[in-house]
Amino acid sequence: MSDLTPPDVVAYNRDAWDREVARGNRWTVPVSREQIAAARSGDWQVVLTPTRPVPRDWFGELGGAPVLGLASGGGQQVPILAAAGARITVLDNSPGQLARDREVAEREGLEIRTELGRMDDLSRFADGSFALVFHPASNVFAPEIRPVWRECFRVLRPGGRLLSGFANPLLYLFDEEADTRGELIVCHRIPYADLTSLEGDALAKRMATGEPLQYGHTLDDQIGGQIDAGFRIEGFFEDGFPETTLNRYIASFIATLAVKP
Repeated sequence: MSDLTPPDVVAYNRDAWDREVARGNRWTVPVSREQIAAARSGDWQVVLTPTRPVPRDWFGELGGAPVLGLASGGGQQVPILAAAGARITVLDNSPGQLARDREVAEREGLEIRTELGRMDDLSRFADGSFALVFHPASNVFAPEIRPVWRECFRVLRPGGRLLSGFANPLLYLFDEEADTRGELIVCHRIPYADLTSLEGDALAKRMATGEPLQYGHTLDDQIGGQIDAGFRIEGFFEDGFPETTLNRYIASFIATLAVKP
């Protein structure tokens, strides 16, 4: 157990992701010049989940559309969407991740507005500011997810789209150390939180390495929360997470297309 409160988690995870940038985590490595050139010519794809490209028809017409990349820093998805013609704003909790987007923007002559902030607080944006919110699998780092859906609904215009990726909470049922040995041992309840679900040495080890703290949100909050916020779910797919033992048996990530009526 830990006495860290949710605001402390946000600050901790900000520093943790800055460390991941320094370590070269694969989700912090910017896209290449070749990928940007291809996107400018109409040949592009991005992911919300570990491996599966998002269907192109989920995006609608991107040319000139105001798009929010929500917790989507890292110089990967957002520059591709900018090169494809969208007017991009990216909000992320990590200055290091946002620096990656600025790096690609400067290198490629792209216009990308970067904003440092929490994914559950979009108060700096007016109602109906965006045609699309692109929210990859990052809410595993947020203590509460329903406020994120409500804020997304507010900042989208009518007919606007929320593209989101998230972890199936099954991923958090199992002992992480056993998973590295190829074993599945159920030891956690859902909803899951590192701060309350890990015990003693396990939590101390996680924090000593500086890894981001994670949350396994229920499907009721992940999918039901979008519906309760007012969205209509119009698209759905699952994706694997090859690094895990669970991937042998079931896809452990989900993506949804939700539309504001």
